[in-house]
Amino acid sequence: MNVTKQNLKDAVSANILSSEQSEQLIAFLNQQTNTTAKFDFTHVLYYLGGLIAIGAMSLFMNLGWESFGGIGLVFICLLYAAIGLKLTHAFGAKALFIPAGLCAAFVVALTPLAIYGLQKALGVWPDDSTYQEYYRYIEWHWLYMELGTLAMGVVMAWKYKYPFLVMPVAVTLWYLTMDVSVMLSGGDYSWELRKLVSMYTGLLMVGLAFWVDIRATNKADYSFWIYLFGVISFWGGLSLQSSDNELDKFFYFLINLIMIFIGVLIVRRVFVVFGALGCSGYVGYLAFNVFKESWLFPIVLSLLGLFVIYLGVQWQKNEAVITAKARKLLPKPLQGLLASKHL
Repeated sequence: MNVTKQNLKDAVSANILSSEQSEQLIAFLNQQTNTTAKFDFTHVLYYLGGLIAIGAMSLFMNLGWESFGGIGLVFICLLYAAIGLKLTHAFGAKALFIPAGLCAAFVVALTPLAIYGLQKALGVWPDDSTYQEYYRYIEWHWLYMELGTLAMGVVMAWKYKYPFLVMPVAVTLWYLTMDVSVMLSGGDYSWELRKLVSMYTGLLMVGLAFWVDIRATNKADYSFWIYLFGVISFWGGLSLQSSDNELDKFFYFLINLIMIFIGVLIVRRVFVVFGALGCSGYVGYLAFNVFKESWLFPIVLSLLGLFVIYLGVQWQKNEAVITAKARKLLPKPLQGLLASKHL
């Protein structure tokens, strides 16, 4: 629910709030911007800067850093980590929790590089692969880096409790499942295996995010990043599955419809966005492949769209009654989650 200053002025004009209460409420809401992520210019700059810094020490690390050797990489990581922790504390002391969380996540992102450097220094790195390949290829010996990153992420999240710290943990979990599945399958690097693992890993991450969402109903949004990577992993693996069966394609469409419904129910836009993409893809497939020469299909589709709009109107009229009855059938924890997200 987005509340603007104009909304509060209207509430004052309607004698719902006093002018003093309106000003106090505005001051209170402005304080919340330090703890809750928003799509405004300040927060875009926060995340852009944070992701550039994290990317520089991970995705965009170039071969020039190999010249520092194992010991050099470890000391550089320790220096950067000290700076990151110092900034985390400095921002946290000023109640700037989003940049504080970004700096803490930067420290976690240094972990695989530090472990790589340590293995190089000890002479236990098993082959001639480089750190740059960590984000592109699947290898069994990435496991030490992934497990170390997970451990560091859990410790940092437990100590600082910033929601963004869940992001590197979620990414590392996805990497870990890919490498473990290849190792257990005896070296099967096929895309078929990757797609299946990605899909089921996504489902597990969505389940984990839902559990976190219920447990942290009245706290910060710790589940956002797990939902994001879980849905991307699941939907990506699902969408890449190949099938010549029309029934399977229709089931794909139904799954995406269910994703939209779930997204609306628990107020998670990522489900709605990817569900809508999947539905659009299926309708496009019908239009350009199955009914490509049919003049009736666009008419039926238009009527279906109007019918959906009609359902929306009827839902708006009866939403309160339906919602109240439906929530009574749900478990108490889920009732609490929905109550916190809906009026």
